[in-house]
Amino acid sequence: MRRREFLWGGGSIAAALPLLPGLASAAPAAEITMTGRRDGSRVWFDPYGVLIRPGQTIRWINRDPANAHTATAYAPANFDHPRRIPGGAAAFDSGYLLTDEAFEVTLEVPGVYDYYCIPHELSGMVGRIVVAPPGADGFADYPAGDLDPVILNGFPPVADILQAGKVRHEEG
Repeated sequence: MRRREFLWGGGSIAAALPLLPGLASAAPAAEITMTGRRDGSRVWFDPYGVLIRPGQTIRWINRDPANAHTATAYAPANFDHPRRIPGGAAAFDSGYLLTDEAFEVTLEVPGVYDYYCIPHELSGMVGRIVVAPPGADGFADYPAGDLDPVILNGFPPVADILQAGKVRHEEG
């Protein structure tokens, strides 16, 4: 459709968006903050459970003035960890992020993505992302025997993420 035909037809930009690939708005990036107590005694992701749609971007930003952090997928490609991301999904690793640095990745494959902070994994600094279309269910937690119980206790239940959309720690 030429511009003149579009304007004569009474068209609007909003009406044209479905006709123009790549211009329709996608969901905004979901943000996860890496943070901790000023004395460094406790660290966490906030929120540590997030629901996003396939093709949506997730962004981690380090707001912790006392520590560097990573966002690293549980996958054999990342230090031979067990796979806790969907089959067919690419492993991700932010590398070390200093205060106010950010990392983002777009997740396409539906399923559950568990991730951790390399230096703080055993302190329970882990998180979970559920990638699902609207109304989806049937996503299960991963088996409990593949990680240390301290780590496993850091993941919110998948059902809680599907219900709430975001799961935050009770106290910081």
